[in-house]
Amino acid sequence: MSEKPVSVITGGAGFLGSHLCDKLIENGHKVICLDNLITGNLENIAHLFGNENFRFIKYDVTEFIYVEGRVDNILHFASPASPIDYLKFPIQTLKVGSLGTHKALGLAKAKKARFLLASTSEVYGDPEIHPQPESYWGNVNPIGPRGVYDEAKRFAEAMTMAYHKYHKVSIRIIRIFNTYGPRMRLKDGRVVPNFIFQALKNMPITVYGKGEQTRSFGYVSDLVEGIYRLLLKNYYYPINLGNPRELKIIDFAKMIKNITKSKSKIIFKPLPKDDPQQRCPDITVAKKILGWSPKVPLEKGLTETIQYFKKIV
Repeated sequence: MSEKPVSVITGGAGFLGSHLCDKLIENGHKVICLDNLITGNLENIAHLFGNENFRFIKYDVTEFIYVEGRVDNILHFASPASPIDYLKFPIQTLKVGSLGTHKALGLAKAKKARFLLASTSEVYGDPEIHPQPESYWGNVNPIGPRGVYDEAKRFAEAMTMAYHKYHKVSIRIIRIFNTYGPRMRLKDGRVVPNFIFQALKNMPITVYGKGEQTRSFGYVSDLVEGIYRLLLKNYYYPINLGNPRELKIIDFAKMIKNITKSKSKIIFKPLPKDDPQQRCPDITVAKKILGWSPKVPLEKGLTETIQYFKKIV
């Protein structure tokens, strides 16, 4: 019997990283989780402590990364990912996208390991093409408030592709669209936890602008399945992973209010600077290359997520 593959996950104590730890262990991997915990949470991985196939190391991946022994896969998920976080930690966000990606790629090169980069739909900025295909280059303000995250991820993609072309590192790049589910932080500033928290507390649900801007929401188990499929494929170009069902924010607020049976009123506040007006993935490539499309209906995923939040509110 062959040895279990060894996978390193940076940012493995975060929302997505922790679900990925579970997925890889379920699929027979040994997982080494690296996280400096500035936005990650040990509670997300507490159930894995004591598992012989899991190891946690508190570490800042913008420093040189040394891991003893064999490494087969590196999944680079370390980064603040919500507007509240990257406005609070702008320099750390830029550093983990640049230096952190460089160090993680260096480990992949040294270990001859596969490297998977968690990029984002934010590389498209406030898009002028709709829905967004991978061929679209984006409309990003590099010095705007969101620029620290957008440009960190754009740089990370460029660095990853350069390591592939110059050092022949085997790479994968996913562009993640809005994802939600259990283990999201209650007050991370993103629309799903915001609305659920406000609805459960019967507080006003705050919608920015007139709520006409659109988002599409993918459930975490669907996303993680897509990531795992890409890890196993030899495909070196970016792939969008998200749910193409597009909703106006005002309709999403009403949906959450309805599911939670909340007495909250919906109130309107000014639109934040550079807030994208439309966000919806074109998943043609994911369907073709990975045979992947989302399976979890929004109402079902939201019900699961609300159940999780009820326990921690």
